[in-house]
Amino acid sequence: MQIHIVYAHPHAASLNAALRDESVATLEGLGHTVTVSDLYAMQWKAVADYDDFGPTENEHFMAAAGEAWDKGQVAPDVRAEQEKLLAADLVILQFPLWWYTVPAILKGWIDRVFTNGFGYGTSRDWPRFGDGVLAGKRAMVVVTTGAAESHLSDRGVNGSIDDLLFPLQHGVLFYPGMQVLPPVVVTGAVHRFGDAEYADAAKLLRSRLETLDETEPIAYRKQAEDYDDAKRLKPGLEPEGTTGFALHIA
Repeated sequence: MQIHIVYAHPHAASLNAALRDESVATLEGLGHTVTVSDLYAMQWKAVADYDDFGPTENEHFMAAAGEAWDKGQVAPDVRAEQEKLLAADLVILQFPLWWYTVPAILKGWIDRVFTNGFGYGTSRDWPRFGDGVLAGKRAMVVVTTGAAESHLSDRGVNGSIDDLLFPLQHGVLFYPGMQVLPPVVVTGAVHRFGDAEYADAAKLLRSRLETLDETEPIAYRKQAEDYDDAKRLKPGLEPEGTTGFALHIA
């Protein structure tokens, strides 16, 4: 497989850097081809603006983005990242959980790379949520968090990790068509994270990478099949009493 890792951590000697290296070594050892976008090392521009679109007189931002896509005028760094996604069979996003979400530089990568015409379209019939430009590919999140596993449980003070990752996994990765594998979550990643904890985290990561082919994706519901014209889940599809994000998983 061709596997692309989008990596976001500023410290070259961090836990995340070590886990990234574990991923590359493991995947290449399994015969996969691996590419990495190290956003901090690349000094990735994190702000989506009109400079991404080339010459335009269109004052509507999304329309200007779509015009740039149609004319082949998107910024070279953005186009290079889009080409990496198009070439990949599997995309891995790796990052530390900061304030319940991705670091700003990764959010900026999403904003700039998943642009109008590539990641989304504005027409009513644009394929989305299970269909789209990246349909047929798979994605996975590798995330570290300082919170303990219990803090991220269904009754944990931070909320369920599945709920925290839903906007990213469902709203960003599944939206343009990728099938999303369950995340690799390394909890308790604080200054007390020692050799034993790292060995456990590396073992968890390697075991997931070694079983990519047999891992079932999260069963998100496809918009084209399970939702009505108002984009609401069709009646009767949910188990009784199901609410919230869980409605959108079959």
